Amino acid sequence: MAKIGGVHVAATLLAILALASMVKLAFGAGRHDYAMALRKSILYFQAQRSGALPPDQSVTWRASSGLFDGKANGVDLVGGYYDAGDNVKFGLPMAFTVTMMSWSILEYGKQMEAAGELRNAMDAVKWGTDYFIKAHPEPEVLYGEVGDGDTDHSCWQRPEDMTTSRQAFRVDPQHPGSDLAGETAAAMAAASIVFRGTYPGYANLLLVHSKQLFEFADMYRGKYDASITVARNYYGSFSGYGDELLWAAAWLFEATEDRLYLDYLASNGDSLGGTGWSINQFGWDVKYPGVQVLAAKFLLQGRAGEHAAALQRYRQNAEFFVCSCVGKGAVNVPRTPGGMMYHQRWNNLQFVTSASFLLTAYADYATASGRGAVRCPAGAAQPFEILKFVKSQVNYILGDNPRATSYMVGYGASYPQQVHHRGASIVSVKKDPSFVSCQEGYSSWYGRQAGNPNLLDGAIVGGPDEYDDFADERDNYEQTEAATYNNAPLLGVLARLAGSCGGLKEEEDDVKSLQDEPAASLANRTSSLPPAPAQPRHRGGYGARHTPSPIEIEQNVTRTWAMRRRTYYRYSVTVTNRSQRKTVRELHLGVSELRGRLWGLDEARYGYVPPKWLPALRPGRSFRFVYVQPSQPANVWVTGYKLV
Repeated sequence: MAKIGGVHVAATLLAILALASMVKLAFGAGRHDYAMALRKSILYFQAQRSGALPPDQSVTWRASSGLFDGKANGVDLVGGYYDAGDNVKFGLPMAFTVTMMSWSILEYGKQMEAAGELRNAMDAVKWGTDYFIKAHPEPEVLYGEVGDGDTDHSCWQRPEDMTTSRQAFRVDPQHPGSDLAGETAAAMAAASIVFRGTYPGYANLLLVHSKQLFEFADMYRGKYDASITVARNYYGSFSGYGDELLWAAAWLFEATEDRLYLDYLASNGDSLGGTGWSINQFGWDVKYPGVQVLAAKFLLQGRAGEHAAALQRYRQNAEFFVCSCVGKGAVNVPRTPGGMMYHQRWNNLQFVTSASFLLTAYADYATASGRGAVRCPAGAAQPFEILKFVKSQVNYILGDNPRATSYMVGYGASYPQQVHHRGASIVSVKKDPSFVSCQEGYSSWYGRQAGNPNLLDGAIVGGPDEYDDFADERDNYEQTEAATYNNAPLLGVLARLAGSCGGLKEEEDDVKSLQDEPAASLANRTSSLPPAPAQPRHRGGYGARHTPSPIEIEQNVTRTWAMRRRTYYRYSVTVTNRSQRKTVRELHLGVSELRGRLWGLDEARYGYVPPKWLPALRPGRSFRFVYVQPSQPANVWVTGYKLV
């Protein structure tokens, strides 16, 4: 090449490198210390402890609190965790937190041990399970809350100064709570595996409680927030209790290998929604993706036996979740301009951390089983690609984002200073033991413009909005409040990344195995999802599974008209239950690309539902809804249902 061309190439290269450097600086890119982040993430749970703190407490600005919890009810309920920035002990999110901490240890305990954090992680689990043992004083009684959000939220006090109500609320046969009891059963079953090798007697005790709670949850069915109504505005059970019953059965099978629980999982998949729900959100309320990933694990490990066909349907939904999260699905999780998965403004990062764990676990299950890629509508997702995406989400949290802000408190050069947290925002009782009243807390501490006097080290806050914007203000609880269930799933992911030094050497191994394997063999070892639907007339549901669904969706244009130089379309959507014998209940539909008004559906937590006067769709029956918009048809698909 001529010299002038070489200079041009060199100049171009320098410009590219300069631009790359600017992008790196803008996003705070750099090599992260995942072991440090793991250590801090576990440490955060000490700041959330309720009860009598032990001598080896590392978060020294905290002191003992809630020492009389349960006394008014004649039961010892001292201990456990405060869920977030308040001083209430909510049983449902606490149990989910313990389940996810346990799952993290079970999958990535060796990496935690290498980082010197396994003991600390196990201690964090045990702080929760010790409380659950107390909260389950009888086989058919479970205490699910201490304190209530209404009185607590009218008060801004350190937990050590609490003057708010500490009334305890329970579920029992007359006041059922299958979701609460099921999640607590799952937590204790998962934790029993954690302690099996080091504390077998304790592990067996946890299993006894877990089995009793599962039987109680299954025998006396009902949503816990109908019994503990004070929880409804804070941790309402929107997904119902079907997912928790399946979740508990899956964990009991994992803990015991008793086929009774696998039989339950397989035979109740239709009626409890495990095979009917395809959803890309996983958290303290909706457990379906977690159940589906666990069921897929059993299948991939060759443990399904005669239930292989049923577990394959769970696996298909697990892969729907994977494809949707990595952006290769028929329905994908939206992302911010900076690349973060985005579901909602209020505490969005809880869904980022929980999804990251499921993706990591599923990628590792697929690799270990030799099944390889996940077949998605937009192309195969290799395990190394899935892990690479997870790493991008973790790095975003740790500071590789447009604001160059770490959303883990105490990690990195820039992180939230005004975390919405009562204990962290008021001077430590160790430093100033003077009593702080409810109103004094608000007047003297809540509105302060300065940073918190105590560092909530390791806490994952709610995080930025859909535009990557974040306001570090104490009253901005949607973004600056941290929660235990934000951190719990991230323990396993951070351990996984720390164990591989942040690398992704799986990529090289996977590519080599793909090169060595015939295409026909590859097709046989992967499951698939259908391509995106044709429009405007469509049958089968956008994002439907390749197992025939009993629900058929058909869209038709019934009218068009022109107004103000735009053409408007009236779309009629018919939803039909094609099952010959079974009734569809709790039907949820997803609707995207909607740019006009819609009639005939009610908006719900997870999409849209039929009107209240239509609680079920009998075999062969249909219902219709309509919408009007000046564009191509909206995407309509089935999010979830139960077949009864």
